[in-house]
Amino acid sequence: MVKSIRDLRRWTGVVAAAAVALASGVAAADPARDAADAWRTAHEKAILGEFTDFLSLPDVATSQADIEANATHLEAMLRARGFETRRLSAGPGTPPTVFAEMKVTGAKRTVLYYAHYDGQPIGQAGWLSSPFQPVMRTGALKDHPTVVDWRAAAKIDPEWRIYARGSGDDRATIEALLTAIDALKAKGLKPSVNVKLFYEGEEEQGSPHLAQIVSANRDLLKADLVIMGDGPMHQSGRQQVNFGSRGVAGFTATVYGPLRPLHDGHYGSWAPSPAVEIAQLVASLRKDNGDIEIPGIYDNVRPPSATERAALAALPPVEDDLAHSLGIQPITNERLDDSYFRPTLNVRAIHVGDTGPNAANAIATTASASFDFRLVPGQTPERVQGLVRAYLEQQGWLVTDQPPDMATRLAHAKIVKITWDPGASVAVKTDMDAPAAKAAVSAIERVEGAPILRVPMVGASSGIAVIVTDLDAPMAGVSIANYDDNQHAENENLRLANLWDGIAVYAGLLSELTW
Repeated sequence: MVKSIRDLRRWTGVVAAAAVALASGVAAADPARDAADAWRTAHEKAILGEFTDFLSLPDVATSQADIEANATHLEAMLRARGFETRRLSAGPGTPPTVFAEMKVTGAKRTVLYYAHYDGQPIGQAGWLSSPFQPVMRTGALKDHPTVVDWRAAAKIDPEWRIYARGSGDDRATIEALLTAIDALKAKGLKPSVNVKLFYEGEEEQGSPHLAQIVSANRDLLKADLVIMGDGPMHQSGRQQVNFGSRGVAGFTATVYGPLRPLHDGHYGSWAPSPAVEIAQLVASLRKDNGDIEIPGIYDNVRPPSATERAALAALPPVEDDLAHSLGIQPITNERLDDSYFRPTLNVRAIHVGDTGPNAANAIATTASASFDFRLVPGQTPERVQGLVRAYLEQQGWLVTDQPPDMATRLAHAKIVKITWDPGASVAVKTDMDAPAAKAAVSAIERVEGAPILRVPMVGASSGIAVIVTDLDAPMAGVSIANYDDNQHAENENLRLANLWDGIAVYAGLLSELTW
């Protein structure tokens, strides 16, 4: 149903895409789509039952017990489909990656399908229900959804949404692929490629052990294409394939004031304030329009190629709709997808003092801010770290990696301790014209019956760069979650229509990949 001008524009775009598909000879019927739709229609509640059981398992990335329990559950799901499984890890006490393999007689290519099963922390305020007690609601938060008992319902509405941590990011991709396996088998179809699954258990910690795992298992993981099933779909709501993601390098800056809290009436005009100092440090790093102030930060940035510029120009505009739905005025006139080709510095959090009932009229002893850089091709975490240190030193800061001792405090007015996050990664980008990349697009377009969006690079980051680089394989990112899934936030959710369509998409990526 078209409910607004924005919906009308989106609907018109889909109709136009379908018209182009028909004109170009894209078949309306497709074996993989037919198999997926037939199986899903007949087994909707069984699929949802398996999925909600999976979502009921706590999966906080920092909890080893959570991750181990998820790995055990996931292995059982895989073995039920005929996969051989094994756990890969960097050693005792580190989160396992679940590897599975299905060899296909006659297949000439091997594809590695990636997703992660760990999730973000759940401490955000505002959850409508327990993050690990999946609840079905009638729609998106903006529509004030009501709870529905899907098990007792006569019909499942595809606009309903499952609310639970990990529903969109990214256990939905796992459920979609495994259900696609069921659907193909029921129709007597088999994958066109040898299938390897790589389900990571520490992506939400920054993948600190991923490089070690991949390096130690390079022969086991060897593949001709990597399908990355992480992240949401395009903001237009249309299916996309992306060919790269940005890198990441995060750090925490801590500044220091008096050794003990001071009455701000007595000392406010005399003692240094960590709250003021952290605010000044944050403001010195980026402009209001998002440009990064650090000299040299843009020196190695590679502009998009002619092919990538053409792909960017072909993407539908989403900025006006997004600004309206989010209630914001963007800080730049740049198109969203274009912005992914330059680095971003984000302020994740600022911590100092207390508010509310714990507020005190006192000068705090320390203050901290947490940042992350999203890096683009040509940049490395190591160089960015050096640029940050050099810039802060130019601003008069003594930069250290340890809390200052008394002598250091008395000798320097501005002291900042910098702690870099583990698991930094470079950006990764595949040639959009590579045969394997084109094959992924073609397979999905056959399933969708219409052209899909080709996105050169997305704004998020992933350890996928380690896999693609170490295996020397092209990649295609295929996301199925709704773009408004509240990823990494409270009330994370998955629209059922996205799961249903995702099953068909992965059925195509299993059975119709040829190059």
